Amino acid sequence: MVKLKNYFLSIYRAILSSIAFYPTVITFGFFLLAIIALTLENNGLTSYLLDKAPFLVINNADTARTILSTFIGGLLSLMVFSFSMVMLILNQASSNYSPRLLPELISNKRHQIVLGFYLGTIVYTILILIAITPNGDAYTLPGAASLLGIAFGITCLGMFVYFIHSISQEIQINFILKRIFNRTKKRLNQLEKEEQEKEKIAYPDTDDWYKIYGTENGYFQGVSTSTIIELADELKTVFEVLPIKGLFILKSVPILKSKSKLNPEDAKKVLSCLQYSGNPIGDENFVFGIKQITEIAVKAMSPGINDPGTAINAIDYLTELIAGRMQLEDIELYTGETNQLRLVQTTVDFDQLLYNMLASLRQYCKHDVIISHKLLLMLKYLAREKAVNKTYYSTIKKEIKTLMTDAKIFIKNETDLTVLEKLATSINFNT
Repeated sequence: MVKLKNYFLSIYRAILSSIAFYPTVITFGFFLLAIIALTLENNGLTSYLLDKAPFLVINNADTARTILSTFIGGLLSLMVFSFSMVMLILNQASSNYSPRLLPELISNKRHQIVLGFYLGTIVYTILILIAITPNGDAYTLPGAASLLGIAFGITCLGMFVYFIHSISQEIQINFILKRIFNRTKKRLNQLEKEEQEKEKIAYPDTDDWYKIYGTENGYFQGVSTSTIIELADELKTVFEVLPIKGLFILKSVPILKSKSKLNPEDAKKVLSCLQYSGNPIGDENFVFGIKQITEIAVKAMSPGINDPGTAINAIDYLTELIAGRMQLEDIELYTGETNQLRLVQTTVDFDQLLYNMLASLRQYCKHDVIISHKLLLMLKYLAREKAVNKTYYSTIKKEIKTLMTDAKIFIKNETDLTVLEKLATSINFNT
């Protein structure tokens, strides 16, 4: 049952992230609206409007067909242009910033709604045109429905202006960085709040716990927390989830630990609580946001682009996010109904997170004194911040030393080195 639930959840996520989801739903809605409008026409809607507001009704079939046909041709051109703009943005974002930005740009709901409105209006207008049929010497003219189609066409023109404005913002690097930062910061704040609400629990020694091996390949997206805690309560045990969210899982590798040994049937139930995907996890994982911003900074400092300004902006955002990470423990602990420990979730520890981020930046920025100076300022800020674990300061000290080692090798100007060394020695830690 849990496995089936996870399967439908993965399908649900794939549908929502598809660029065709909202356009398909909106187009179907316009199709139903056209059927309803034509049904009301058969019930005398046009006659009623002719009596109450005749200026709203088009009573000439040729005029109606000309206007609606013009709108169809124009909207097709707008739709082709809009899709071309989306593809251009995806290509530019991939080339200049990071390929990891593509899923987020594709799943932009506002753009999908605009494209869906275009398609829906075209479908609606075609159905109304079909309904203008000859009846003896005259035509059966759905005047009210035609008026509604014209209104939709004019609305599409306004939405096109909005689309151009929005698409021009989407490609600006400051807008991209700010959006990723806000999403990641929100997730960090949420985790910090959840951690503060939990009671302090001692981390257990899991070295001799029973190992459960994985049976599937894919990117680990987490566990169904409530379900696995219920199983832990039922089996009177404690589970430890070994992989980190976003990590690619291979078969026959330990993926879980249980305090008590489980029979094969119970182990299978527990494994069904795990969620996999064909892509690394996105919005729910703050590490993914930090990785995205880091990759943007690295790409900006690559020889083909060489944009230190963007790298500096990215480091500013990373500084605040890492400071937020310092308020979290390296391990997430969950309790069951009896307030007993039931689940231990492994996360990216602070040491590994900071090292991976700075290692990427050092590789492309170690020759640039401005970026090196900015990274030292970041570490100086982090050294003054409060941390839930005092070992985080040892990690920061280690990174300062590593950064200065690279600077002494790759920066040859003595004046620049003196400035960096003076800054590094001035860093005081919040102990």
